Amino acid sequence: MAESYDAVLIGAGHNALACALHLAAKGWRVGLFEQATVAGGAVKTGEYTLPGFRHDWAAMNLSLFAGSAFFKAYGAELSAKGAEFVPVTQPFASAFPDRSWCGVSTDLAATRASIAALSEADAATWEVMQGEFPAKAEQIFGLLGSPMKIRALASFAFKMLSRQGLTGMLDLTRFLMLSPREFLTQTFESPKVQAMLGAWGMHLDFAPDVAGGGVFPYLEGMAGQAFGMALGKGGADVIIRALVAAIVARGGAVETGVSVGRILHDSRRATGVELADGRRITATKAVIAGVAPRELVRMTGPTQPSFDLAMAQFAHAPGTMMIHLAMDSLPDWAAGAALQRFAYVHLAPSLDQMARTYQQAMSGLLPDEPILVVGQPSAQDASRAPDGKHVLWMQVRMAPGVIRGDAAGQIAATDWVTAAEPFAERALDILERYAPGARAKILGRRIVSPAELEADNPNLVGGDQLCGSHHLAQHFLFRPARGSADGSTGLGALHLTGAAVWPGAGTGAGAGYLLAQKLAGK
Repeated sequence: MAESYDAVLIGAGHNALACALHLAAKGWRVGLFEQATVAGGAVKTGEYTLPGFRHDWAAMNLSLFAGSAFFKAYGAELSAKGAEFVPVTQPFASAFPDRSWCGVSTDLAATRASIAALSEADAATWEVMQGEFPAKAEQIFGLLGSPMKIRALASFAFKMLSRQGLTGMLDLTRFLMLSPREFLTQTFESPKVQAMLGAWGMHLDFAPDVAGGGVFPYLEGMAGQAFGMALGKGGADVIIRALVAAIVARGGAVETGVSVGRILHDSRRATGVELADGRRITATKAVIAGVAPRELVRMTGPTQPSFDLAMAQFAHAPGTMMIHLAMDSLPDWAAGAALQRFAYVHLAPSLDQMARTYQQAMSGLLPDEPILVVGQPSAQDASRAPDGKHVLWMQVRMAPGVIRGDAAGQIAATDWVTAAEPFAERALDILERYAPGARAKILGRRIVSPAELEADNPNLVGGDQLCGSHHLAQHFLFRPARGSADGSTGLGALHLTGAAVWPGAGTGAGAGYLLAQKLAGK
């Protein structure tokens, strides 16, 4: 007799888990089937270098999850299952080649002083922006947290018109269309302040000159000042373990190490899934796929031609290389020991370099000087490493999924098996320039190429940790495609969730929670 659930979920990333928990709380019987040996997708933690050193595989920053509508609803339940956060008061900084730095902390006076060392005018601008942030955040987060349906957008627009008038709504619309460079150069005079904030655009596929990206450096800067950052106590996987435990406690099932071979349907409606081992699982209400759009088409076969084509054409962002380091101690930053207190240190010295790096990766070239995000989680959470030791979490942005050459003309390899080591050495050379002696502190390391990221998690196509570009043509109403921003697909009862669906990447669980609310009638 076939197993049966109200909802069958393909994958156990944090969006699918959030979706499943809400449905379970509404009385649905849910079953999740994950191809990896552990749940979590890109949100997982392990001893990838040496025993006792816990590294976050991909996602490290859990601020979006801790501040999400989903966690507001289920925080008490998840906390009871072990979810715990480490608050970070010094979230990020940027170091520069001339041994200067600039950083944001929750202490406004400290942030102001850091910026004022570069520009008094910019420090004054920062204070004004921080004062205006609560009102502006209400508008922006209201939009980013809304379902991307015409009725929901009309309601949002009506409220905006009532509160801000036509001028205010047009100003917000223009702001949402600005590129990072346009926003930053129109707002700040110091190229270093511009670079400090512009580095956040590179986290979300928004190089300096990509339209629609200006809002993200703004939000990260203002939110970092206002709220700091949240890390998972002991590792990012603390939220995953709590989610799984909560689902199981509500009668749900989470199976790992099992692949879904195909989605069963009658050409009109999804009815379940067939696992790679031949088991058939029936879904009486919904099949929910937490997969990349192209993978969905493979699992269903032909459905609606227009939908299938949109999924096949879904565009992915450039890849990322991860370098996990077990360290004898924190880097001795040339810019000063104060940098050791920040969760993130960006090595992204200018908007021009970011733009060049992005273009090189988009062209299939290994960038000659990639952007580095150096995470220092053990400086905030000592439980991640043995006493006195540390872990470094390094993102190398950007990297091509398919290598066509090397911008520096030094690496001949065009496959990641061969190119990973020399490209990682290039990144470590950059770290060494900003923190002399860092190499000598390395006790163990694990290089994870874009190809390995995809092999571990097929949703990260080409090492794209965002599961799809967020450029305007593939965002808001168009994520992943027009008519599908709510997870709708070419089949009835089949729904898509995850970072490929509005509101997109990050650890906010928005796509999963919005879908679950729609299916359960809130």
